[in-house]
Amino acid sequence: MITITDLSARIAGRLLLDNASVSLPAGAKVGLIGRNGAGKSTLFRVITGDLVAESGSVTIPKNARIGQVAQEAPGTEDSLISIVMAADKERTALMAEAETATDPHRIADIQMRLVDIDAHSAEARAASILAGLGFDANAQLRPASSFSGGWRMRVALAAVLFAEPDLLLLDEPTNYLDLEGTMWLEDYVRRYPHTVIVISHDRDMLNNAVNSIVHLHQTKLAFYRGNYDQFERQKAEADELQMKAKAKNDAARKHLQSFIDRFKAKATKAKQAQSRVKALERMGTVAAVIEDHVQPISFPKPEKIPASPIVAINKGAVGYEPGKPILKNVSLRIDNDDRIALLGSNGNGKSTFAKLISGRLQLDDGEMKRASSLSIGFFAQHQLDDLIPNETPVDHVRRLMPQAAEAQVRARVAQMGLATEKMNTAAKDLSGGEKARLLMGLAAFHAPNLLILDEPTNHLDIDSRRALIEALNDYEGAVILISHDRHLIEATVDRLWLVNEGTVKPFEGDLEEYRDLIIASGRKKDDKAQGSADENASKADQRKANAEKRASLAPLKKKINEIESLTAKLEKLIQALDKELADPVLYEKAPAKAAQKAKERGEAAAKLSSAEEEWLMLSSEYEEAMAG
Repeated sequence: MITITDLSARIAGRLLLDNASVSLPAGAKVGLIGRNGAGKSTLFRVITGDLVAESGSVTIPKNARIGQVAQEAPGTEDSLISIVMAADKERTALMAEAETATDPHRIADIQMRLVDIDAHSAEARAASILAGLGFDANAQLRPASSFSGGWRMRVALAAVLFAEPDLLLLDEPTNYLDLEGTMWLEDYVRRYPHTVIVISHDRDMLNNAVNSIVHLHQTKLAFYRGNYDQFERQKAEADELQMKAKAKNDAARKHLQSFIDRFKAKATKAKQAQSRVKALERMGTVAAVIEDHVQPISFPKPEKIPASPIVAINKGAVGYEPGKPILKNVSLRIDNDDRIALLGSNGNGKSTFAKLISGRLQLDDGEMKRASSLSIGFFAQHQLDDLIPNETPVDHVRRLMPQAAEAQVRARVAQMGLATEKMNTAAKDLSGGEKARLLMGLAAFHAPNLLILDEPTNHLDIDSRRALIEALNDYEGAVILISHDRHLIEATVDRLWLVNEGTVKPFEGDLEEYRDLIIASGRKKDDKAQGSADENASKADQRKANAEKRASLAPLKKKINEIESLTAKLEKLIQALDKELADPVLYEKAPAKAAQKAKERGEAAAKLSSAEEEWLMLSSEYEEAMAG
C-alpha cells in the first residue's frame, strides 16, 4: 500500500497540495486526474523524492523500486534493444559479474538469481515491448541516435516498462504515441503485475487500463474506485448531495441568524439569542461545490459549402523524393460533410496524406481534383513552435485583422477558448493547452470548409477535449482527424481510413474491431519474439470467434449507442434549461414560462434517468455476453 498523509507542496510559491491525503491499495492501477497546472506532476516529484514537501509524508513499502520515464530520451549509438535491456540494472550487473566471477559459490548464487528474475528471456521481453510501441525487428537493432525525439521517448517508455518497477509512474505517456501504441499501452498497463499511477487526459486509457481514480482538485486528493466513467457518476452524485447539504445548512444558519438579529438587543430574549449564537458556531458551514470553468472552443461557420466531392484522388502517389513514394495507388474522394479519422501506425504516412490534402505536398503520379472554392484549415502539433514567442494571442489575431477594432480582435481570441487574462500573455508563457487552442483558432480563422487536425489533443485536459468535441460537432465543414484519442474519434467522426502498407483505404470495421486487431497483432509479435507459433494460431481462432460474437451482438451494441446518443442530448437540454432557470429575471417577468421550463426540466430528467437505467441493463447484458 502507498499512503500519502497531510502532504503540502509548493512550486514557485504557489500552493499545489495542501494537507492532501490518500491511500492506494497494493497492485492498484490508478489514474491521477486534475486540470492542467493542478499539481499532478508535482505529486510525482514528491513521490520520487525529486521535490521535498513542505509537510506531510509519502509512505511506500520498504525496498520498493520506483520507475518513471526518463525526462531525456536516449540519443546514443547503442541499439534500441540494448538500451531497453540495460534498464534492468540488477540483471545488467549480474550478467557483468558472471563474466568475471571465480568463486564457485558466488557463480552459483548469480546463476540462481538470474533464473529467479527470468534473465534469459530478457531479450524476448524487451523485443516484445519495443514491438508493441511500434519498432520492428530491424528498427530495434538501429542506434537510438538515428530516431527523432518522439521515437526516442518511446524507447525511454519501453525501458521503464522492461525494468518492471514495483511502482510505475507514467506522466501523459500517450502524448508521444500513435493510436496503435496507445491501444497497446492500455492493454499492457491493465495487465501490469504491480502498482501503476498514470497521469492521463485520455478518457479511453482511464476507462480501459485503470481500476481506480485519484482526483487532484483544489489542492486536495480524493480516491474513487472504478474507471473514469464511474468516477464521473460518483463525483456528480457526491456534488449533488453536497449542494443539497449546503442549501439545507444555509437555510438553517439563516433562520438562526435571523432570530439572533431580531432578539439580541432585547433583555427578555438575550439568553435565548446567546444560545442561538453558540448553536450557529457549532453548526459550522458546508463548503460550496467549486467547479472549474472551461472556456468553450468554437470554429467559424464556413461561408460557402462547395459541392461534393471537395477532393477526389485517382491512383495517386506522393512522397518527399522523386521515385520514392510514401503512398501510392490512392483512389479516394472526400465529400463536403465527411468526418474522417486516419488510422495507422506513425511512420506509415498519415501526416503525409494530410499534407497532400492540404496542398503542402503535390502528387508525384496520378490525379487529384479539388473543389474550386475549397478552403482548408490545417493544425499540427509541430506548429506550436511557429508561434511568435513574445507576441500575445491578441497580437497574433490582430495580424489577421489589421483594420478591426480592438473589441473585435478580442472577441475572436475569446472564440478560440482563451480566457480574458490570457489574451495579453506572451505566447512563450502560455501553457501547452493554451497554445494549442490559439493555433487551432488561427488554423480555422478564415472559416475553412475542410479542417485537418493532426494530434490536436496532446496538451488538452479532459474538459478541454470535451470542448473540442463539442466544437467539432457544431462545425459545419468537413473534418480529417489524426489522433491517438479514441474517445475524440468515436465522438466526432463517421468514417475510418487506414493508412497502411503504402496506401490509404477505407476501414470497414469500427474502432473496437480495430483495437482487437491491434492488440491481437501486438500479442502475435510477443508470441513470435518468444517462439510460440501454436499460440498464435489459437489467438487467430479466438479473434475469429470474437468477431463472430460481436457480429451477433451488433443489434444490442447499436441500441446501446442509440441510448448513449439520447442521454448526451438530454444532458445538453438539462444544462440549457438549468441555465435559463438560474436567471431570477425569468421568474419576475415570465412566471408562466418559468413554470413551463421547470416542467420541461423535470420531464427531461425523468427521461434521462430512464435512459440511464436501460443503458446500464443493456450494457451489463452486452458485457456478460462478450465475457461468456
